[in-house]
Amino acid sequence: MNLPDDLRIVDPHIHQWDPFTTPREVSAPAKVLRRAPLLRPVVLALVPRSGRDFVGDPAHVLNPYLPADYRADAADLPVDSIVHVEAGWKDHSQLGAAGETAWVASLPFGSDGLPGLGAIVCHADPSDPGTAERLDRNLAASPLLRGVRCSAAHHPDPGVRSWAEPGLLTRPAFLSGFAAIAERGLSFEAWVYSHQLPEVVVLANEYPQATIVLDHYATPVGLFGPRGRETGRTDGDRRAILDRWSDDVAAVAALPNVVAKHSGLGMPVLGWSGAQTTNQFRDAVAPLVTRTQELFGADRTLWASNYPMDKPIVSMTGTVEALLDILGPGADPQRLLSDNARRVYRMGDS
Repeated sequence: MNLPDDLRIVDPHIHQWDPFTTPREVSAPAKVLRRAPLLRPVVLALVPRSGRDFVGDPAHVLNPYLPADYRADAADLPVDSIVHVEAGWKDHSQLGAAGETAWVASLPFGSDGLPGLGAIVCHADPSDPGTAERLDRNLAASPLLRGVRCSAAHHPDPGVRSWAEPGLLTRPAFLSGFAAIAERGLSFEAWVYSHQLPEVVVLANEYPQATIVLDHYATPVGLFGPRGRETGRTDGDRRAILDRWSDDVAAVAALPNVVAKHSGLGMPVLGWSGAQTTNQFRDAVAPLVTRTQELFGADRTLWASNYPMDKPIVSMTGTVEALLDILGPGADPQRLLSDNARRVYRMGDS
């Protein structure tokens, strides 16, 4: 892989967590397994199949994933800075999600050869009362807060894990409450499943002044193999998923306030059967990459690792190699791997 000698990569989508010392969705089972590792088969059997299919290898969820772990996974990639995206913080005190923001800001990014912390994306649900106050607590917790994520992914297949009720992004309370995000100049990470792309169109049209970041190609569940009870079971099913995604993502790309991340293609929920070589990965994801780049263009696309969620399927270096190989000589690594992310997340702003 030939990268410019002076390139300093920004990875605008990683997750950091420690289920042993911070309040996480998986903190209870993680602590049980640390004390009694022989109970692992029993504990994992209690996790619904949809959850196991979503994460693939549970090791990276049940154990801490911190700056040194990320640096090891980045290997030889010249990652200069990262963006932390909220990840399963479950603090029910008044501090709430601002606790995660403060915790991430306290991690040793930027020291001992570790990448710097360029920006933070916190959790907030605009449909909840008090969103403005919650956002202000997050802004007070770190001057690096640049965006918000409220996972809206919902799938009609009951065997696929859903993260929200259907239609979240288009509910009146959500659209009304979203004003608090727009007024503070924060971006919004739109993570949905592919059939929900029309919801992103509604939100982006409602708030043309806000930057909407389309995460993970809108995760077309089952595109690479069966998932859930009935999704992606046949070649015809998978062609239909791709065709519908292609049409719907074009409508999203037509809106100038939406940018797209080349990220999340290693998520097990897509239907992968196991770890992939770089070449296998490249050949499978090429239609998604080329269509996204064609529609959004060089100034509205940015690579991101989505680590450690993509780790069971493909190496971080493999995601970069595959992306540049697919895009060929027309790729601009400086914009794709650095400049666009710095602009979207306003890195360097005081």
